Amino acid sequence: MKSPKLKAWILAARPRTLLASVVPVIIGTAAAHNDGYINLPATIVALVCSVFIQTGTNYINDLYDFLAGSDSKGRIGPRRALAEGWLTPKEMRNGIVILYTVTFLLGLYLVYVGGWIILLIGVLSLIAGYSYTGGPWPLAYHGLGDLFVFIFFGFVGTIGTYYLITGMVTPLIYWAAVPVGALITNILVVNNYRDREEDKRNNKKTLAVLLGNTFSRYEFIIFIILSYFSLAVIYFFHEESYYIFLPLVTIPLAGKLIYMLYVFSGRELNKTLELSAKFSAIFGLLLAAGLVL
Repeated sequence: MKSPKLKAWILAARPRTLLASVVPVIIGTAAAHNDGYINLPATIVALVCSVFIQTGTNYINDLYDFLAGSDSKGRIGPRRALAEGWLTPKEMRNGIVILYTVTFLLGLYLVYVGGWIILLIGVLSLIAGYSYTGGPWPLAYHGLGDLFVFIFFGFVGTIGTYYLITGMVTPLIYWAAVPVGALITNILVVNNYRDREEDKRNNKKTLAVLLGNTFSRYEFIIFIILSYFSLAVIYFFHEESYYIFLPLVTIPLAGKLIYMLYVFSGRELNKTLELSAKFSAIFGLLLAAGLVL
């Protein structure tokens, strides 16, 4: 039986969102395999570091949203550890320091494998994770959360993994990174769409707050279209097989998500958020399978 503290740490990590940190590594590894490169130890360590960085980012988000007064017990979204009193700010700060330290130490192996560029990627990822809601100018509070997620989960995570294993970068990996970043960003789009009124009251200027619900819906749809479009680019311009179109089987799921975004509101959107996370993972795994096959 889990202790209350252990359960609190697990819930604060937001385990349902952690698939988002797995997909970039899987896609980068699959693309490397497609080009004849395999490094299983590096892939495993990169996967652990990626999950730890996102977990740390979630802890930082929990801490600084609480300190900023953005979280309360009555929030629409999933319950937060500090707002619920499960953990104290001091405990959360200590947990963040420990997790980031462990991640940095594990990352030294990746630096040994991939060189100084991997060190730069790792340090920037840790800084970005903190800056998302922490520091003097938090990205999420100034309409830059979507861009941050697209760049770091899409391009940095996916291309960084590919470079770690192969020591090079190709045009194909850029296009493979596009649906990763787009669909993981869509998770945030749904989150901010759901929390728009609450964030507006708390002066949290997400794109949903700044540009409205209609923009958020269009952003969501455009990212889905862009994800499917990238498959055609990979096939026609990079001489991949028909297997690259495996993610097309997710089209009915994409349609369901768009429908939910237009019809659901309030706490109902938690279902859309969860399904968006599953959709990004399923699409990513099918894309990885297509690259390997």
